[in-house]
Parts: sequence; structure tokens; C-alpha cells
Amino acid sequence: MEIEDDFLKYEEISRNVRLSVLNMIHKTGSPHIGPCFSIVEILVALYFKSLNASPETTVDPDRDRFILSKGHACPALYAVLSERGFMSREDLKGFAVNGGTLEQHPARDLSRGIEVSTGSLGHGLSVAAGMALAGRVDSKQYRVHVLLSDGELNEGSVWEAVMFAGHHKLDNLTALVDYNRMQALGGTEDILGLEPLGEKWRAFGWHVQEIDGHDFRQIFNALSSLSSEKPNVLILNTVKGKGVSFMENQVLWHYRSPDDEEYEGALKELLQ
Repeated sequence: MEIEDDFLKYEEISRNVRLSVLNMIHKTGSPHIGPCFSIVEILVALYFKSLNASPETTVDPDRDRFILSKGHACPALYAVLSERGFMSREDLKGFAVNGGTLEQHPARDLSRGIEVSTGSLGHGLSVAAGMALAGRVDSKQYRVHVLLSDGELNEGSVWEAVMFAGHHKLDNLTALVDYNRMQALGGTEDILGLEPLGEKWRAFGWHVQEIDGHDFRQIFNALSSLSSEKPNVLILNTVKGKGVSFMENQVLWHYRSPDDEEYEGALKELLQ
């Protein structure tokens, strides 16, 4: 019963995160609501259960690190960091406004829990691999997690980092792939096919798990079943625009910001 209560708690946090994202994006006319909604559950799972990181330990050298490589989805990260206490609700009001506190792509700010500036795709995994190798050299116990988009896997630099991490057996590194099967201009399989995705990571020496990226039970099971001999990748099967019916699996919502009528419709669904 206690475990079920925990799942209800995480689902409630996820709903609050989506509401915050909706409000930030509607208020500022910003894009990328679809890519934000697809990663909510994994961010909640990391920051509310799995990561050894807290608002009190943002500069602790032993803290776990998290990098949002798909930086365009930063409203979701900001909302989770606010729910977790790394930043305030007032900070969220400063998103994407002149003189505000939060940019439309993450800018490194350890005081608010943002480890790395990201934006241009394909860089996050390389930085994460370097952090993981540094941790090993320094005999640190921290883990490094990095969240990539599926479209981002088109970048050659990603596969250089995949090869590097596999070669060095960086078992303190976990890559998380948001596999919603859509990117900016269409379906991933139409633009540059990724399959067989899991086999490709395995070929480079990674431990691969493929799960439902919105199911907390599967997410927690996967995070507690990481290899201690290889770098790990969780391929998260997700839904772009998850949580709002007219946004789900619609590539239109990669860039689009809801107008007033769409905002009210989305708000109604999220509050149900």
C-alpha cells in the first residue's frame, strides 16, 4: 500500500510539472511543449527518488550529476527543479522574459541545480562521459545521467561518445533516450531511421534496457537494475505531448505554443 501511495505521489508531481510547463510556455509563446511533456516522468523519478542530489548539495563534489542534452525541453527541467526545491516558483516566472532568471535553453547555474549549459544537440553525452571518467580517476562514487532526444541521435558526436564510454566501460554513466519517435520535422524513421536502436548501443558495449518512459514502476526497476560493468542506456518509449490528447503524437507540437483556446483545453485535461 505504501508503494502504491508513492506512485500516486509521483503522478501528482508529474501533473504539477506539466501544469507549470503549460503556463510557462503559454505565457511566453515559447516552443517545445511536446518534447517537454514526453520527459516528465523520468525527470520526476530521477529528482524525487534516484539521484543523490538535493538543493542543499548543489556544489558537493560527491553529488550525482544530471545533464539535459535536449536543452530545448528545459521548461520541464525547470519545473521539476522547482517542485524539488532547487529553485523557487518566482524563478519560473522569469522564464524567457527580458531580465528574467531562466533562458530558453539551460545555462549552467549550480545554485539552481543546472549542471551544464546545453542547446546545440549532440554535446551532452560527450560531456557526461568526461564527467564519468573524471569521477573514476578521482575515485568518486557519483553517477552521471544524461537525457538525449531520439532525433539527437542523428548527430555523429553522439556515437563518438557512445564508442568512448563503451571502450572505457564507464559503469557510472547512464544515458536516457527519450524515444518518442518524432523530431522537429517528422517521424524519426522517416527522416533518419534509428532501428535496431538497442542493438546499436549493445554493439558499442553498453547495457541496454528498453521500457515505457511514463511508467514509474518500470522506470524505478530499470534504474535499480543498472550494470556495474558497463555504461547503461535506458531507451524510454514515450509519447510526444503526453498528457494532453490533442498534443499527443503530433509533430506540430514540437514547436507550437498553445493559443488561448488551446491553453484552456490543455488546462482542463491536466486538471481532470
